[in-house]
Amino acid sequence: MEDILGLADRLWTGEATTTEHHPVALNSGLAEVTDGVAFLPNLGNVSAFKTSGGLFMVDTGSSLIAPLIHKEIRHWTPLALNTAVYSHGHIDHVFGVPVFEEEAKSNGWQAPQVIAHEALPHRFDRYILTAGYNQTINRRQFGFKDLVWPTEYRYPDVTYVLDHELQIGDTTVHLHHEKGETDDHTVTWIPSKRVLCCGDLFIWASPNGGNPQKVQRYPREWAKALRRMISLEPDYLLPGHGFPIVGRDRIQQALGDTASYLESLVEQTLALMNEGARLSDILDAVKPPANLAELPYLKPVYDEPEFIVHNIWRLYGGWYDGNPANLKPATDRAIAQEMCDLAGGASRLADRATMLAATGDEAQLRLAGHLIEYAWLAQGDDDAIAQARQIIFTLRAELATSTMAKGVFNWAARESAGEQF
Repeated sequence: MEDILGLADRLWTGEATTTEHHPVALNSGLAEVTDGVAFLPNLGNVSAFKTSGGLFMVDTGSSLIAPLIHKEIRHWTPLALNTAVYSHGHIDHVFGVPVFEEEAKSNGWQAPQVIAHEALPHRFDRYILTAGYNQTINRRQFGFKDLVWPTEYRYPDVTYVLDHELQIGDTTVHLHHEKGETDDHTVTWIPSKRVLCCGDLFIWASPNGGNPQKVQRYPREWAKALRRMISLEPDYLLPGHGFPIVGRDRIQQALGDTASYLESLVEQTLALMNEGARLSDILDAVKPPANLAELPYLKPVYDEPEFIVHNIWRLYGGWYDGNPANLKPATDRAIAQEMCDLAGGASRLADRATMLAATGDEAQLRLAGHLIEYAWLAQGDDDAIAQARQIIFTLRAELATSTMAKGVFNWAARESAGEQF
């Protein structure tokens, strides 16, 4: 793998892109970003600190990469793990502690403690309650057909409400709760090192504030959190995904631009909601500022601003979208059958969908998606219609920029080909 800090610099200048080096990807390696501070990029990044009281970690990786993280850290330091902080409860950040616990047990060391916000255990409880649903949506989002959603978690030993201070040997650590991608986020600030670990509040991409298959995000509170982080004046920013940012000016710019991006989406959406606009009209009208959308660290490679707008609507307006037909709708299949009957058969709709998709135009592709879905719901056993659906949603996936959209469209294409999930 390319030098981590070198790649981070090239991403900042635009010499490399987040399309080529996606912020949520299987990477490896370790960079010592400053004396006694290591950064390990992977599906979920890990930050580690040497202290006179032992090793301190922010996030610990997924179950898939936990042994690799442990191996990389052991190449860097033999210090026993004293404390780990979960930046939030997503499963790509919270599964590495058992590897260190087993090591501590084997070596007769004191077991490490885990600290998190008080909302985090409730997330784990919900994940157990909805394991089947989460397994399905994460297989769809990431394309991992064999992903098994966990039902056993390493819960924190200590939780806090708003602020918490740790003393680990000679190192003081400040924890602060924020809401953004989740309701259980912890920002970790080590003033002696001028290092800020922000979790997924910054991920080198358009903020993950609208994931269409997952629970509520908090864009307005998120922007406030970013501005509070700026006030700390960190020299090193270690994010939950993507690569480090080194230098106070760069960090302030990245966090400030991300805050402005979110604030604009919130302000535009609320203005239209207050005018009584429908959700579909708001989705069509609200766009991030063009000067921000083009920045190398705000490209929609993981989530999209359109999806963030959905979440803003859901947060402030509920699930009714302003269309009275959708308040108590007919089933999708009933609507599909009626549309096909009016068109003269499902094949007519499929042909029209294929024609629209062939233009490659975004607006036409959206219409093609509706029409082919109606045709497939009404007559999914027709091989030609299934093939047309596969082709159309494969095209939509190829043209999509975000992990979220690509996952859903590819899932539909594979479903059309008869794959069983």
